Amino acid sequence: MQTEHAPTASRVHAGEWRAVGISFVYFFCVLAAYYVIRPVREQLSAAVGSTQLPWFYAATFVATLILTPVFAALASRWPRRKLVPVVYLFFIACLLAFVPAFTNVGLLSPRMLGMVFFVWVSVFNLIVVSVFWIFMSDIWSLDQSKRLFPVIAVAGTLGALAGPALTRSLVDVIGVAPLLMVSAGLLGIATVCVVLLGRWARVHGARRHEAGHEDAVGGSMWDGLKQIFTDPFIRGMAVLLLLADGIGTVNYALMIDYSGATFADAAARTRFHADVDLVCNILTVLMQVFVTRWLLPRKGPGVLIMLWASISVAVLLVVVFAQDPHAPLFTLPWLVGPLAPTVLALIVSRGLAYGMAEPARHSLYTRVPRNVRYKGQDAVDTAVWRFGDVAIATGMNGLKTLGMSIGGFAALSAGAAFLAAGIGWRLWRRVENTTDAVAARR
Repeated sequence: MQTEHAPTASRVHAGEWRAVGISFVYFFCVLAAYYVIRPVREQLSAAVGSTQLPWFYAATFVATLILTPVFAALASRWPRRKLVPVVYLFFIACLLAFVPAFTNVGLLSPRMLGMVFFVWVSVFNLIVVSVFWIFMSDIWSLDQSKRLFPVIAVAGTLGALAGPALTRSLVDVIGVAPLLMVSAGLLGIATVCVVLLGRWARVHGARRHEAGHEDAVGGSMWDGLKQIFTDPFIRGMAVLLLLADGIGTVNYALMIDYSGATFADAAARTRFHADVDLVCNILTVLMQVFVTRWLLPRKGPGVLIMLWASISVAVLLVVVFAQDPHAPLFTLPWLVGPLAPTVLALIVSRGLAYGMAEPARHSLYTRVPRNVRYKGQDAVDTAVWRFGDVAIATGMNGLKTLGMSIGGFAALSAGAAFLAAGIGWRLWRRVENTTDAVAARR
């Protein structure tokens, strides 16, 4: 097996620049659209506390479980040029429909609005990002993904930096409802990028000579959910995502409790969560620029997944051995409030997850058939992810009643990170061995 050693200067080849530029704008707008409204969701969550998260996650899981076969049914019947834009136009319409709920106080009770908005934003995040990566893996080859996904991922992180920055600067000036329209506008730009990329792929894309490279994938609406149990690769990816959820959801719940205990009003909580997102995303872009863009083409996705998991174990052990996980370790000048161990664990694990593990994980999907990309990948990135949220948050509530401490939860999360390192390495080896076998038969 040979591993690609592409120098930085040749990372984007001739003929790829236009599509990479459009992909860059596309991902920037998708993540910015989400992060503009994410702090609003977070402050609603903090207001009720982490014990209510299982109900929120359960409702989100039900919604994704319904929408996953719907998306698969559309993918079975609609060609790519129709499917992806329609998905984004649907979410734009939903964003605009929420505006009256935030401007009309009596339309929904605060608790009901919090539940509905939490569920919708969670579904929005999963589907619009999942569809982005499905689209990317459908127009770029494996070798291109190793070179280009780290570059394209930087755009998402810049969007994730711009989103909370916009929210932080605008929320006190224009209020919440106009932020939804800002998010809708960004998603509209992303939809235009989809159309432009589709036209480019038909003429210049690496997969343009493959039979039916942009046609409807056919099959059943239930294929994606079935593949979780019948396809070894998708099953492994589902397990990897569940383990990653064991890190992210635990850290998120611990931070929600910290936020609720530390900040008394909604505005302070919103600023705190916007600041945490900002710091996470700064770390993410540093990883993408200085680590992933160099390491992924040279060493492959397995090494990046192992590195993310190992560092996550280390930072979670800081929480395990801290005398008081809510006590300040140090203060960052731009962060609202001191940096407690629980906040540090979330920032580091999330920053590395999106900076290293996510580009690596999505590059693995470029070698599977289109039916698996559009259905199995979507099922893993939506239904499996939210199932993990429900199971983990419910389990945390049960363990809290038995007296488990914050350190105990951090220890369980560290165990999940350790297992994720092994699973990620095995999946990478499976893809590499399959690629070598195909090349040998040519």
